[in-house]
Amino acid sequence: MDSSRREMLRGAGGIAVMALAMAAGLLKPAAARAMTWNKAAFDTKSFADAVKALGGPPAVESKDVVLDGPDIAENGAVVQFTIRSQLLDTESIAVLVEKNPNTLAANFQIPPGTDAFVTTRVKLAESSKVYALVKAGGKYFYAAKDVKVTIGGCGG
Repeated sequence: MDSSRREMLRGAGGIAVMALAMAAGLLKPAAARAMTWNKAAFDTKSFADAVKALGGPPAVESKDVVLDGPDIAENGAVVQFTIRSQLLDTESIAVLVEKNPNTLAANFQIPPGTDAFVTTRVKLAESSKVYALVKAGGKYFYAAKDVKVTIGGCGG
């Protein structure tokens, strides 16, 4: 049996299991998609507008938010960042890219009692300031980093 047939059968089996769970009422369609989709926040064009759309007051820079990423990205299509929050009661971590068509690139909800640590990859349209935005205790805090894109970017 070739590998493409195996992959197709494996995928069909997963779909069948989900369909049975939905038919039995164990999985509701709304539960299968993101519960905290905030379209207005993802449509923003600036850092301040994104913070406002996420429901927060103006964010404050904090040394307790650590943003690790490259100073120079050889390819803007895939740039990896790691964000750590040392703030108590961290509720969410977001990645914002100042010069992207849409500022908010990712938003992660952090369950209570877990480490506030996220690693993700985002696309940078061009050289830009990247923000790690952390919501903790109902307030917003951030760290920022300038990243230079040498080739590629969103368009190629």
